[in-house]
Amino acid sequence: MTTSAHTLASGRGWQVSDVVCTAGAADRAFEEEHRKFCVAVVTSGTFRYRAQQGTAMLAPGALLLGNPGTCYECGHEHGAGDRCLSFHFEPAYMEQIVAGMPDAKKLNFKMPRLPPLPALAALLAEAEAAREMADIDAFEELALRIAGAAVASGVTPAARVPSRRDQKRVAEAVRRIEKDAERPISLAELASETATSPYHFLRSFRHVAGVTPYQFLLKTRLHRAAVRLRMSDEAISTIAFEAGFNDLSTFNRRFRRVMGEPPGAYRARRLGDKLPNASAVPAL
Repeated sequence: MTTSAHTLASGRGWQVSDVVCTAGAADRAFEEEHRKFCVAVVTSGTFRYRAQQGTAMLAPGALLLGNPGTCYECGHEHGAGDRCLSFHFEPAYMEQIVAGMPDAKKLNFKMPRLPPLPALAALLAEAEAAREMADIDAFEELALRIAGAAVASGVTPAARVPSRRDQKRVAEAVRRIEKDAERPISLAELASETATSPYHFLRSFRHVAGVTPYQFLLKTRLHRAAVRLRMSDEAISTIAFEAGFNDLSTFNRRFRRVMGEPPGAYRARRLGDKLPNASAVPAL
């Protein structure tokens, strides 16, 4: 086998896998079938993709687009191997997203791929970082955002002001996150509590709050952990777990990326901050 796929995360209507291909020019290309909608983020390597919508060369940063029930073929005439984050979506999942985009008319993809677009760079970097950091919780939201980006390809939605109802829903969700930040909170759960579809809720939350629900949840957890690090001598692991992180290594990476230093160094600075300035101490 020249291709291996490892499932990273899944939810209602979606699944994401880490797909590694080692095929080269000498390997025969086999015809396969998309059983669901597929949006695959190419993270390394290049390959030729031939599908009903056409043929395209895919490179890092591109999105492979596949429609359910259609056949496709991948070839590696110009280089061996590639790696993708492959998102698969049930038709009902995609229908919800299309319903939330007034300018999106068709469900099926009309193009074989999206090229590496600057507008998608930050989103794709988040997805690759989630894979490398084994941040499974991030993929529920990332799946929605990547599906939405694929559906919106070629569509330029009109700018709009958030409605009072959307602002109220987001405010309620923010309070819910603040109240239960240490507990697992899914995007689907938050959307259900506001009586909206997950995709509509995600768009509304990001529009109103300026960040996604998951980003706000992480910010809340890290802020509370930082406060406890400054105010107590509890074990770092205890603070991490009680803040809502599942393991210490994930907490350490997140904390260092946001705060600029590891939790231990952040706590140690607390002691330094309390010491008097040596130059201000009078000589004996």
